[in-house]
This record gives sequence, C-alpha cells and structure tokens, in this order.
Amino acid sequence: MTKHTSVFAILGIGLLTIAGCQSNKAPSNVPVEYFQGVSLDRNDIGVREKTEYLEVNLDPRDSQLRLGEVAKIRGFLADYNASGHGPLVMSMPKGAINPQLAVGAAVEARELAWEAGIEYEEILGAAYDARNRRNAPLIMAFKSYEAVAPDCPQLGEIDFSNAISNSDLPTLGCAVRTNMAAMIAEPADLFGDRVLDARDLERRNVQLEAWRQGATTAAARDATESGAISSAIN
Repeated sequence: MTKHTSVFAILGIGLLTIAGCQSNKAPSNVPVEYFQGVSLDRNDIGVREKTEYLEVNLDPRDSQLRLGEVAKIRGFLADYNASGHGPLVMSMPKGAINPQLAVGAAVEARELAWEAGIEYEEILGAAYDARNRRNAPLIMAFKSYEAVAPDCPQLGEIDFSNAISNSDLPTLGCAVRTNMAAMIAEPADLFGDRVLDARDLERRNVQLEAWRQGATTAAARDATESGAISSAIN
C-alpha cells in the first residue's frame, strides 16, 4: 500500500466514524420550525373576505327616498370608497308593489354614488324576486376584507418552568401580530397588490440637503404651534 493510499484510507475511516457519531446523536429539543424565519413569521395575520350589505327601505306609499335612507346610502358609499373592492352592487326588487319607487331609488342611488366619486362603470345592476314582500328594499353590497389575528395560545397552557431548550415561547410575537391586525386600515394591502403612490422626492431632497448642511430636519413651527403644556388652569 502506498503512502497516499494509506492517507486516504485513514481519512475515510475518520469520516465514517463521524457519520456514525452523528447518526447516534440524541434528537434535538428545538422544534424544526424555530430554525425557519422569526417569531413573527410563525404568527401570520390572515385576511378574510366579507360582504357589506345595506338595505334601503322603500315604503310603497312614498314617491321618493326618505332623507334617513339617503343618509344611510351616503354613509355606505363612503365605506365603499374607503375599503370596497370590486363592483358596487345595486340589486333592485323585481315585482315590487311600487315599481316606480324602486326604479327611482336605484337612479337616485346611482346619482349619489356619482357624487361620491364612484364611476358608473364600477356599479353593477342586479335584481331579485321581491314578490310577496310589501316593503322590499333596494339592496346594496360590496366586497371588503378584514384582518384575522393569529390564534394566540393561553398563557395558562404554557409551562414556563420547562427550560429544556433555549427557544422562544409559542406566545412570542403573537400579541404583536394581534395588535397589528387591529390597527391595519386596509387588510387587502397584506396581499401586496396595491400600487404605491409616487414618493415626494422634492421633500426628501429638502430633508437630505438640510442634513448635509448640519441643519435641523424638523418641520418649522410658528408662534401659534407649541408643544408646551397649557397654563390656563394654573
């Protein structure tokens, strides 16, 4: 056996010995998921689709919408502008006792939508069978999303005395995600599909130049703006 062959043989035996030791190693007490991402990743915020409804009451004795119903429609349209997705559906009662009122209500609702900045192309007209219903309403609807907080385990379910591993607890990060879910204004943003508005480059350049000159980057305040506590009650 040559000198080089002996060296390779010794190296091979060493590798086999190491592999054998690793195969006999006791299993780790650290869960596999703890090696994947961070604690916040294990407490994702979910998104759930829901449908917002509004029933606009139509009294067969009326000739037009009542002021209270008009106010309800305005509020519903504001909600659509804030969090609505997809078309704004207006479903008219088919076979209503006062069909003229139903048609007029749909027309007025469309005009209110136009005033609220909603294009006619965003409105989807529909009808439903309203026979045998005296006060069949005009139904408006749109799709929205809501954030779903993670299901945090109860603290009473956790054995805080278990110190076998140095891993973080299952509750770590869950409360943070729960608070975030409650504060998200537009849950659909979690999909990451919305195009961001253009950045204000001019303001950024002003801030950068002030920083270069060693000047303050805080916004200037006049005499009417003060963070001092009022002494009116002293």
